[in-house]
Amino acid sequence: MAGEFSFDVVSEFDRQELVNAVDQTRRELRTRYDLKNTKSEVALEKDQIVVATESEFVLRSIKDLLESKVVRRGLSLKILRFEKPEQAAQGRVRQTIKLQRGISQELAREITKLLRDDLPRVRPQVQGDAVRVASKSKDELQAAIRLLKEREFPVALQFTNYR
Repeated sequence: MAGEFSFDVVSEFDRQELVNAVDQTRRELRTRYDLKNTKSEVALEKDQIVVATESEFVLRSIKDLLESKVVRRGLSLKILRFEKPEQAAQGRVRQTIKLQRGISQELAREITKLLRDDLPRVRPQVQGDAVRVASKSKDELQAAIRLLKEREFPVALQFTNYR
């Protein structure tokens, strides 16, 4: 039996599910009667989504539609960070939606401090944009996962590599 168990706390999302959600949004834009002739565009780029349309009202409708598709595909809304809408050419409106991936250094320090304060027998360690949590007891690791799930963080957390 292994002497030490561990898991990683990460903030990732399934890129293919996001691609599917954006495609479903585009498809519904072409068929929905209130959005059909608005000449709206939803473009998925490497680390952002760009929405361009004719008015802020239509932009809000597209945002709601995109959020519903993202949730339906099993993704967290915390991966989307909406920038301020801006005016584009020909009186159109454009909004950039940044995609959040990874845990920032400040958040990683906050997570490790929380775990050290509440569960002294686990050893959290920052590793790049993830936090590795190790302990001799699986029960302690499960308590750490419960503790992190109870708290509200600005990013969606997943627990991977549980060994």
